[in-house]
Amino acid sequence: MVVEMLTFQVDPADQPTWLAVEESVWTEYLTRQPGFARKQVWRDVDRRDLITAVIWWESKDLWKRISPADVEAVDARMGEWFRESVMTEFEVLGDYLPS
Repeated sequence: MVVEMLTFQVDPADQPTWLAVEESVWTEYLTRQPGFARKQVWRDVDRRDLITAVIWWESKDLWKRISPADVEAVDARMGEWFRESVMTEFEVLGDYLPS
C-alpha cells in the first residue's frame, strides 16, 4: 500500500466551498479508480490555510495508471477553485490497529 499526500494552500474563508468542490470533482473521480482505497482531508492546526489530502492506494502501479492527461482534465474541472499542491509519497510499512 502507498499513501499520496497533497498539500494545498487555501484561505480559511474559502475552505468550505473549496472542500465541497474538491469532493465533488476529485473525490468523485478517485472513487472510480482501480486501486483507490480511501481518502481523508486534514487541516494543519498551526497553519489553518494548509489542507492536506491523504489518499491510500492498493499499489503504486494502480495509482500511477492515472495518466497526466486525466489529472490535467480533472484539475480543469476544479475551475477557479484549482490550487497547486505539493505532493509527498509514502510506502506503508505497518498498520497497527487496536484489538
